[in-house]
Amino acid sequence: MHRITNTGRVNLEHLFWLRSLAIIGQLITIASVQVFIGVHLPLPAMLLVIALEVIFNALTWWRVSQQRPESNMELFGQIWVDLGALSALLFLSGGTTNPFVSLYLPSLAIAAAVLPWHLMAWLAAFAVACYAVLGFDSVPLNLDNPANLFDYYRAGMWVNFMVSVGLIAWFVARMSRALRLRDAALGDAQQRLLQDERAVALGVQAATVAHEIGTPLSTIAMLSEELRDAARSDKGLAAYSADLELLEQQMTLCTSALARLRSRASTSTNRQQVGEWLESFCEQWRLRHPHVKFERIGVPPAEVSLDDTVAVSQILTILLDNAARASRDHVTLSCALAARGDQIVFEVCDAGPGIPAALRGSLGTMPVESTQGGHGVGLYLAFSAAARLKGSIDLADVSMTRPRGTRAVLKLPLAGRKFSGAGRQGAAPSNTEKQA
Repeated sequence: MHRITNTGRVNLEHLFWLRSLAIIGQLITIASVQVFIGVHLPLPAMLLVIALEVIFNALTWWRVSQQRPESNMELFGQIWVDLGALSALLFLSGGTTNPFVSLYLPSLAIAAAVLPWHLMAWLAAFAVACYAVLGFDSVPLNLDNPANLFDYYRAGMWVNFMVSVGLIAWFVARMSRALRLRDAALGDAQQRLLQDERAVALGVQAATVAHEIGTPLSTIAMLSEELRDAARSDKGLAAYSADLELLEQQMTLCTSALARLRSRASTSTNRQQVGEWLESFCEQWRLRHPHVKFERIGVPPAEVSLDDTVAVSQILTILLDNAARASRDHVTLSCALAARGDQIVFEVCDAGPGIPAALRGSLGTMPVESTQGGHGVGLYLAFSAAARLKGSIDLADVSMTRPRGTRAVLKLPLAGRKFSGAGRQGAAPSNTEKQA
């Protein structure tokens, strides 16, 4: 038995509403021809058929309310019941001489839209058989004035045509819209899969490089330590003590980055409170760029935690590094809660030349050459990591009136947090840390 997707479940709901409209239309038609045209119909039998339709439609609504996908056989049974009820009503009201006999066609059009061809063929054969039977035997119409039969037939054909056009247009339009939405969702999923594959490939290359540079870093660290020891007794080397200290700091950053990579591979969670984590992260980043004027604005939200501080650190490191390359004299980082309190927002700003118009559409979607000599791999990985955390990164100019400087906004959802009224208000601009 074939299963169908959520589009199929919408089809079942559509069939419920279409049958509801059909029942209302049947009752209105029976009342109209009985009262205004003078057609004497077998009302008890016809009302019994309509009552059975109502009961079946109630069961259909109960089925729609169940959170389970239905099968093609269920849809086949639904449309088969509609064709059977229509055939019974036509049999009681003139058979093929009834102008509403062509209402078989909308039902078959709907079946063709939602069912595989072999089930559609069975319904078509059933409709043809019913039509053939109605041509041979039916309850004839009993009119007060048979001379006006042709005029009544033309009027009925006109109503039947309008109903058929409306039903087919409405249902097919809804089906087409559902298919377009499904195709768009499929395209987005394929695009995300392609981006994930690129990110995984870059991650594998990064892990390989990290493994390869371990030995050279150990050699450099050993030589740096020997130079520091030699500088204590050699006056010529003593003049480079500050440079050797800076070199050791940078070596420490490299080894800690490798340690974080190993920690990320061996641990499943890196949950920390934002305030504690952000303080140490900023200190680490300052060591990476000691000549950059860095400013952390505001106080992080109180009692708010991040599930994966390692990934967030990687994203912010990339954004801050890009800001430092664009502008050494002004880089800021702020952290606050979103207005609704369901997201934490990090904002990185610089005073550089801004984002070139030619790069706006491609930044974050693929590696691109930047104006500062980079290849855009870091920013691409940052966008991928933010998407993996169900967040987003927005890039814009700092000023709308004077396009200069770049504002990078990282938004991440918060899960499982406890915060007070002060924490809910976000960052307070009174506490500012600066380093020239």
